Amino acid sequence: MSNADTNSGSDPEKTNINIRLTETFLEDIDATWKEEGYNSRSEFIRDALRDAVRHPELTRESWKEIAAVEHARRTGESETFTRDEILGDDE
Repeated sequence: MSNADTNSGSDPEKTNINIRLTETFLEDIDATWKEEGYNSRSEFIRDALRDAVRHPELTRESWKEIAAVEHARRTGESETFTRDEILGDDE
C-alpha cells in the first residue's frame, strides 16, 4: 500500500496523494494550468502525469522540444502542429 490517502469524497476511484514542491514551482504550475484553460490544478497535473505514463519513451529533452514548438505556435513564430503530429501518435 502506498502513502496515499484514500479519498473520502464522492469518487471512490480516486486517491489523494501528497507531494512536496517549491513555492516557485507551484506558482509556475498554477500560472500554467490557468493559462492553458484547465478547470483546476489537479486536472492539469493528472493530464501531465497521464502524458508521462502514456509516453515513457519521451525524454526530458523531447518534452522541452515539444514545449518549444508549442510556444512557437502560440506566439505565431512557426506553422501550427497538432498534438498528435508533435507526439507522433498513431491512435
